Amino acid sequence: MNKKANTSNRENEEICCPKFDPASWDGKLLKWNKKMFIQDKVFTFFYMPVNFGSVITKIMKKMEAAGAKSKSWLSLSDHTSKWNMDIYVEVDRKVPGAENVGLSGDFYSKVYEGNFADTSKWCQDFEHTMKAKGIIVKNG
Repeated sequence: MNKKANTSNRENEEICCPKFDPASWDGKLLKWNKKMFIQDKVFTFFYMPVNFGSVITKIMKKMEAAGAKSKSWLSLSDHTSKWNMDIYVEVDRKVPGAENVGLSGDFYSKVYEGNFADTSKWCQDFEHTMKAKGIIVKNG
């Protein structure tokens, strides 16, 4: 592989989004005051996202049309059931035509990596972790 091709691939990866560093998110307590996101829904089949790509494409088009940016490329997912996942993408301003949401509160972040089939196990582990830390989880 020549050096130029390698540099080009690295630049393309950086243009897409920064490389994820789990250590900067795992086990962190976040305090947000109306942190801005846009929200959409993803159909899931036993927790496995089915139309994730098309939903992200739709979100990105709305952001681009509004001139909105995502400072850290933060996106959150909330599996509300085996059949639905709410996705939240951080934005720097309100986006017309999107469901704009401001999240406030204290949030505990835990990183899980692996197969989508393990999602229900991760949810159970997260609940156990919260109980062990004495943190009360409020949904909704």
